Amino acid sequence: MVEPIRLNSLASEVFDRVVDAITSGEFEPGEKLSESNLARELGISRGPIREALQRLEGKLVQRVPRVGVRVIEFGADELRQLFYLREAMEGMAARLAAENVSDDWLAEVEGMLGRHGQSIRDSHSYRQKSTDEDFHFAIARASGCANIERLLLSEVYYQLRIHRLKSSTRPGRAEEALAEHRAIFDRLRARDPDGAEAAMRAHIRSARESTLSLL
Repeated sequence: MVEPIRLNSLASEVFDRVVDAITSGEFEPGEKLSESNLARELGISRGPIREALQRLEGKLVQRVPRVGVRVIEFGADELRQLFYLREAMEGMAARLAAENVSDDWLAEVEGMLGRHGQSIRDSHSYRQKSTDEDFHFAIARASGCANIERLLLSEVYYQLRIHRLKSSTRPGRAEEALAEHRAIFDRLRARDPDGAEAAMRAHIRSARESTLSLL
């Protein structure tokens, strides 16, 4: 029997590919996105591309009347406010994670940070290539708070991933960020909620200043 095409899988894969193309820096903030060009590059029809862009409106893209869809662009004040939100929410996520994490989770994340260190040595930038390899995603999930996970992973992170990549390419920032991640991890391993929250907040403040300095 011929296996049916799984349209949901195709839509999900196209969505992930579009997100990756935008957050990897392939498209600049403010740059217009062409449904037909994206469809041609991916070898598919325009329908799944259109659906992906609709899902990303207000997160990574914005629709401009008489112009079309563009990569979202933030000014300094908007970015600053996003970082304030991220500091508060990720600080609490780290606090909750310190109370919840298992030995298996710690071993997995320690291995992840080891891979990040190798990636930085190879590319001199700090880019997590998937959500499964993202340190911040892992902590949000480990918090055990569904609302924090939903807001961070579905809203805030999309809007900051472009700037996270650009900030990580500033000389020395990738190494600084990894050291800050390791400091957070040390507090998580010690099951120290106060220390984990403080270390995360300090890291987000550092990331904020690094990102804003590039504008």
